[in-house]
Amino acid sequence: METMSITEMMKAMIPITRFNKGEANKIFDEVQTEGTKIVVKNNKPACILLSPARYESLIETLSDYMLYTEAENRIKNNSDSENLTQDDVMREFGISQDDLDGIDVEIE
Repeated sequence: METMSITEMMKAMIPITRFNKGEANKIFDEVQTEGTKIVVKNNKPACILLSPARYESLIETLSDYMLYTEAENRIKNNSDSENLTQDDVMREFGISQDDLDGIDVEIE
């Protein structure tokens, strides 16, 4: 994940008065071309503007991290005595290898 330097952060700050002056479209264009903007109100960050693609990327990264953490916890707390082999599971559910052949599975 990329981080912003202090200089980049300072350049990304925009006063809320720019919105009051009707510059919203220009600001949104800047977000698309220059990246994240930090809207400042009363000398304090009020909100962060970022492109939908950047937002989606951040949410996906967060989701991946949460899944990773869950997998780590499950591995750590796993008891081998509770594990079943693939053959055991297939037998329990009445699935044969022939049932599985020719089925395409997409894993993200």
